Amino acid sequence: MYPAIVLPLALLVDRLAGDPDSTYHPVAILGRLISWWGKPEKWPQRTRKLAGVVMWILTVFIFALPFFLVSIALPWYLYLICAPFLLKICFAWRSLEEHTLRVVKAAGNDLGKARSCVGMMVSRDSSVLTREQVLSAGYESMSENLVDSIISPLFFFGLAGLTGAAIYRAANTMDAMLGYRDDRVDLGWCSARMDDIFNYIPARITGLLLLMYFASRGRFHPAYEALKQDGKKRPGFNGGIPMAIMAGGTGVRFEKPGVYTIGPGVRTLEEGGPDILKAVRVITLVFSALLIGTLLLLQILLNI
Repeated sequence: MYPAIVLPLALLVDRLAGDPDSTYHPVAILGRLISWWGKPEKWPQRTRKLAGVVMWILTVFIFALPFFLVSIALPWYLYLICAPFLLKICFAWRSLEEHTLRVVKAAGNDLGKARSCVGMMVSRDSSVLTREQVLSAGYESMSENLVDSIISPLFFFGLAGLTGAAIYRAANTMDAMLGYRDDRVDLGWCSARMDDIFNYIPARITGLLLLMYFASRGRFHPAYEALKQDGKKRPGFNGGIPMAIMAGGTGVRFEKPGVYTIGPGVRTLEEGGPDILKAVRVITLVFSALLIGTLLLLQILLNI
C-alpha cells in the first residue's frame, strides 16, 4: 500500500513547496552532470552516438541509484517520510504553472520581460515573438509538459516505484538538454529516442483523459478534430497529442512561427488560457486518483 500513500503525499509536497531555486536541487545537479559530458566537442565525431548511449546509461544509473537504495533499504516508517519528497523531485506540477503564469502576467505589462520569461521555457527565438506568440509558447509548454513533467513520471512511479520515476526524470532531462537537431544531434540521438519511447504510452493516456474531459464540457468534437488535423504537425511522436487536443478543446491556436500552427483559433490565448490551466489541474488530479486506485486494487489482489 506504500505507493498509494506516497503519491498523494508527494502531490501535497509539490503544492506546498514547489521547486526551490537551489543549485543543490537534485535535478540541478543532474543538469550539471549532463552539461559536463553533453558538449559535442568533447567527443570525436565518429564516437558521438556511442558516447551518447554509454553516457545515457551511466547518467540514468547515477541519478536513479539513491532512489533505488531508499526503496530497498529504509524501514517502512522512514520510507513513508522520505519517499514523498523523493517522488516530488521527479515531477513538476506547481513549477510548471508558476513558469506559465509568470509569462502570462508579464505579457500583460511588459512584452520584453515576457519574451525573456518564455525564452526560459522554449528553445525558439523569443526575441521576435508577438504578444500572442509569447502566450502561445507559454501555453504550448504547459500543454506538452502535462505529459513530460507530470503524467509520465507518475506513470513510471506506478510501474516501478521511486526508481522508475527517477529513471524517467533523468531520461527526460537529457532529452531536454541534448535532443536537438544541431551540433548535438549525434550525441543526443539516444536521449531523444529514449524520451520518445518513455513518453509514448503516457502521451496517449493523457490524450484520452483530455478527450474525456472536453467531452464532459461539450467540446469533444473540436478537440478530436484538432487532434486529427494537427496532432502530427509538431515534430516528434508525442508532444502534438496533448497540444492539439488542448488547443481544439479550448478553441485557441498554438503557433511556432515558420514551423506549425495548431488549433482553430476561435478564441485568443488571453481568453482560452485559463481553461488550459484548469484542464492541466483536472487531468493531473484525475490521473493521480486513477493511479492511486489502481495501486490499491493491485495490493488487494496480491493479498488475496
